[in-house]
Amino acid sequence: MRGNALRLFAGLALALWLVLPLVPLAIWSVAHGWRFPDLLPQQWSGNAWAYAFSPGSGVLESLGLTVFIATATTVLAALVGVPAGRALGLHEFRGKGIVTLILIAPAIVPGIAVALGLHGVFLRLGLTGTVGGVILAHLIPVIPYMTLIMASVFSSFDTDVEAQARSLGARPVQVFIHVTLPAILPGLMTGALFAFLVSWSQYLLTLSIGGGRVQTLPLTLFTFATSGRNDVTGAIAILYILPGVLILLFTARHLTGRNQSLAARVGA
Repeated sequence: MRGNALRLFAGLALALWLVLPLVPLAIWSVAHGWRFPDLLPQQWSGNAWAYAFSPGSGVLESLGLTVFIATATTVLAALVGVPAGRALGLHEFRGKGIVTLILIAPAIVPGIAVALGLHGVFLRLGLTGTVGGVILAHLIPVIPYMTLIMASVFSSFDTDVEAQARSLGARPVQVFIHVTLPAILPGLMTGALFAFLVSWSQYLLTLSIGGGRVQTLPLTLFTFATSGRNDVTGAIAILYILPGVLILLFTARHLTGRNQSLAARVGA
């Protein structure tokens, strides 16, 4: 009983710690002037939200573009990360340590160095200032997360079930859809979550490769933050955070439900 109470208290404390920084943003988004030392704004207004949702602000357009780029990056990262993770997780080969080091290099090398290096290459390829170029640039920090997570998943994967399915006449596509995919789905969803959020939050790579022509939500947020429009900045910041929170909650609920279902089957 005491242990449950402590876990509940720890969970509430963690939730409060995570939500607390968002409170000023939420207040700013509905404040009509909020000056020190006032604890709360003297006047409230929904003008910031009305402006954020208006066609002239460009916020919704940036939001849609950011969703598209993050989704496309996640799909491409999965197409590369699943087979690469399978190779790293199931097989031992010469140079495996070097390959792993190369994969984690984007997380070690400073972001500004990666952005400047990519800009020079993409400039020669004619990819700067394009959505496709930004997506390819986002793959640099995203693929390591997807690949390493899938390598961890495949390291405990039993390939005998695939062999049994093939011996019963299943084609390779059927084996993957009906046998492999259900087994790796929790790990794949976790990798996709990380990939989406990493791409979603990219500012430096988007600015460097997009050249200001590809206006994603982080760039729009920074523009308003530096212009002194705290109310609009608060509204855009809430929009910027909300999709990530929703995806996190959905994925956590799905994985929890799936784990409970698997536990129930094992227990049966």
